[in-house]
Amino acid sequence: MATRKLAVILLAAGMGTRMKSALPKVMHPIAGRPMILHLMDTVSGLCPDRVVVVVGPEMEQITRAVAPVPTVVQAERLGTGHAVAQVREALEGFDGDVLVLYGDTPLITRATLERLLVERRGQRDPAVVVLGFKPTDPGHYGRLVVGAEGLKAIVEYRDANEEQRRIPLCNSGVLAIDGKRLWSLIERIDNKNAKGEYYLTDVIALARADGACCRHVEGDPMELLGVNSRSEQATAETVVQRQLRDHAMAAGATLIDPDSVWFSWDTRLGQDVTVWPHVVFGPGVVVGDNVTIKGFCHFEGCIVADGAILGPFARLRPGAEIGEAAHIGNFVEVKQAVVEPGAKINHLTYIGDARVGAGANVGAGTITCNYDGFNKSFTHIGKGAFIGSNSALVAPVVIGDGAVIGAGSVITKEVSPGALAVARGSQMELKGWADRFREQQTKKEG
Repeated sequence: MATRKLAVILLAAGMGTRMKSALPKVMHPIAGRPMILHLMDTVSGLCPDRVVVVVGPEMEQITRAVAPVPTVVQAERLGTGHAVAQVREALEGFDGDVLVLYGDTPLITRATLERLLVERRGQRDPAVVVLGFKPTDPGHYGRLVVGAEGLKAIVEYRDANEEQRRIPLCNSGVLAIDGKRLWSLIERIDNKNAKGEYYLTDVIALARADGACCRHVEGDPMELLGVNSRSEQATAETVVQRQLRDHAMAAGATLIDPDSVWFSWDTRLGQDVTVWPHVVFGPGVVVGDNVTIKGFCHFEGCIVADGAILGPFARLRPGAEIGEAAHIGNFVEVKQAVVEPGAKINHLTYIGDARVGAGANVGAGTITCNYDGFNKSFTHIGKGAFIGSNSALVAPVVIGDGAVIGAGSVITKEVSPGALAVARGSQMELKGWADRFREQQTKKEG
């Protein structure tokens, strides 16, 4: 593709009333990140010279999310042509190609956008190139009227006659425009139509009236899915999850039941990782090579080193770092803690704000008591230490290397390396008490 200047306008001012949400439509997540950021990631692959996002009033959430990319506000929602007009000052003096995209179409690919630009930069020098598609149900999409000379017109459904409504080729809204001609076209758009709006699609008729040609490129209907409802959001999520699973398996991971594994957009799995069914990867998870993740685990914001074994039913929360060949077993939760190589935490345990030394063994039911209602404190468990079952380690506390903690202990003071610490009430036995108690109760009932 020839090297030419490129600007991208992202339209994101829509209120998304069908989402029934206070959150701006384009901020609703797909695979754990706002849908507009999926699109911006795709756009970045085109290496554009300028990018501008058009937002509506009181949409500071979008402005913060896309920063440092600038935003302009469309104070009145008077149509797509009016939205593009708001960008004129931000693109002052720009004469390259201009892509117009929509923040609620997160599935469009860079390859499709590149095809659009190739056509725009072709020998015919079209003023406008539109991305069309043929959905199974054309519904109320605008139609592309195409002839031997190229794209003749885009007719909005409300303004189309019966013959035009039978055309299968629909308008996605995505287009590439010659920047040298953009503003002369935009400023001539009027609102004499069924909705009383300024349609960006009118640039086709205006360009043709100037004697310029217009073209179209056909895209994949699934890429052009617009997310305007919770149902469409779920459809987009399904598509992205399928892509993420395929990518993970192509990179060398085994997913025993792919459809039951849920990925985030940034999940990274190493080679020869085995993932059992019903595992959820939230944002910020990095997993090394040769890791086994058993069923029903939930991870987010964590790092897992090579050879670790996790689950089933393990939860790794943000800040968890699991060392090489460590074991994190069933119903174990780790948060803001480092578990060093070879350590084992196999059952029913909470480790938070802590370090578990290499080769240490933490027994079932152990908890680090890291929060006093006001502050978080740190627990250090030394290398090779053994923590007996059902122990409570009250932070801040240090368990020395190789120390042993007796089962059921509540540890509040430092334990020196190699020592045995037991902190529980002394066992007392009253011989015959249980038999006498039962006899007394039986007489009362009699």
